[in-house]
Amino acid sequence: MRFCEWRVLIDKYRGADMDALKLDTVRLSEDRSCLEILDQTLLPGTIKVLRIEKLEEIYEAIRFLRVRGAPAIGVCAAYGIALTASRIETQDYEAFLAAFREQKKVLASSRPTAVNLFWALDRMERVLLAQAGRPVDEIKECLFVEAQAIRDEDVAISRSIGEIGFGLMKPGNGILTHCNAGTLATAKYGTATAPMYVALEHGMTDFRVYCDETRPLLQGARLTAFELHGAGIDTTLICDNMASTVMKSGLVDLIFVGCDRVAANGDTANKIGTSGVAVLAKHYGIPFYVCAPGSTIDMSLAAGDQIPIEEREASEVTEMWYKERMAPEGVKVYNPAFDVTDHSLITGIITEKGLCRAPYEKAFRALGIE
Repeated sequence: MRFCEWRVLIDKYRGADMDALKLDTVRLSEDRSCLEILDQTLLPGTIKVLRIEKLEEIYEAIRFLRVRGAPAIGVCAAYGIALTASRIETQDYEAFLAAFREQKKVLASSRPTAVNLFWALDRMERVLLAQAGRPVDEIKECLFVEAQAIRDEDVAISRSIGEIGFGLMKPGNGILTHCNAGTLATAKYGTATAPMYVALEHGMTDFRVYCDETRPLLQGARLTAFELHGAGIDTTLICDNMASTVMKSGLVDLIFVGCDRVAANGDTANKIGTSGVAVLAKHYGIPFYVCAPGSTIDMSLAAGDQIPIEEREASEVTEMWYKERMAPEGVKVYNPAFDVTDHSLITGIITEKGLCRAPYEKAFRALGIE
């Protein structure tokens, strides 16, 4: 059985845009006129392809989670800056560079925590700088080529993470995951879900997955449960506050989560609630693994308390997903999008280059991550 593909799922849901039959999570249109993204804010009830081309539209798509997940955000930013830069009307290199940097600044301001966003944009700028002296039109083509390389590398990275994670699985395992680090969060396979999809490709189907719903945006309920169930995996959705009971009952043997940034000491920032899962796993003696592409490891930050944490709108807690407001008007709301899991709670960090164990900074450097 292959990993979940939208053409398998498309006919199960109403309101589907039939062009989604051929759509990846995010891609550049064949004629390079726009980005085509699967609007994740509408899942699972509606599958809709958004075609966006303006800088403001790409910013909005990232800021408001139409495209989400650290690797997918990086791919979207790379494609987006290549597309918008291709429309800069100048043949002067310095003027082109200045306009590119203005566009980069806008996209970089869309979300503060996912380091892949900045990593991809910086990589695109390095390509531009390396081509100084060449005609601007040739530089624009180089940017498109680099964006595609970022996407292709993401697929290979996820696959490698999946193989390493699969090596930790045993038939009959119960696996718990939090938020969505699946195909929807990457170009393909996902990070935390990659071991599960690789398991299917190897013919292992005797395992089950528990998905935390992941309040307040419900990425586990709307996205992870959607794609895993659609792939034919034995999937059970649980509320976030049920995780302790499920672990205590002996139903969970292994935990895989993704992350948006890793500090040099191994502290990891992931969707809010992840640190609580890690604390519970430590208490119940369950291995807790973080699946992290090398691009999410930020060696410039010594520890997790230096990772900027995005705080989002109160309405996500009080109103979103409800037919009526479910909290009193005027009540204070604290809504951090991420929390930081201390490295002491992490059994291992799975990168595409290998499985890292504490001390993490030494392990990262041994793999050539600087």
